[in-house]
Amino acid sequence: MDDMRAIVDRVEIEGLRAEFTDAVMMRDFDRDVSLFTPEGAMHWPHIDKKFVGREEIRAGIEWGQSLWEFFVQNVHPGVVRLDGDTAVGRAYIQEFGRMRDGSSHLKYALYHDRYERTADGWKFSERVYEVGYRDSTPLPGSVPERLG
Repeated sequence: MDDMRAIVDRVEIEGLRAEFTDAVMMRDFDRDVSLFTPEGAMHWPHIDKKFVGREEIRAGIEWGQSLWEFFVQNVHPGVVRLDGDTAVGRAYIQEFGRMRDGSSHLKYALYHDRYERTADGWKFSERVYEVGYRDSTPLPGSVPERLG
């Protein structure tokens, strides 16, 4: 039975990570913050920003997304280490986009995560975004009218 519980937990955590990326891409900030525990935290050390609690996290994600003309994030599965009702893990990120100031970014990064089982399922108690590589070569393409 423990093996089955571990499988279910891992699938639910992968779903949590996928839900977060989809909510970011769809700019659904309320859904994003619902994926965190009430006292959860999101930390972006590369820009010296940390947001604690759902209200700050929502404001931080909304602020960050407002800087982009367009943005695409792809998340690749990483490791999950379960420990009862908590877990830690990493997810690997590749993202690119163009900022409203005209600068472009291609990044390879990691999310270092802490998860907590709640009455509503697994939630993030912390996400730390670590940039491993950044390329600011201008992107030559354009945004289709429907996305702009």
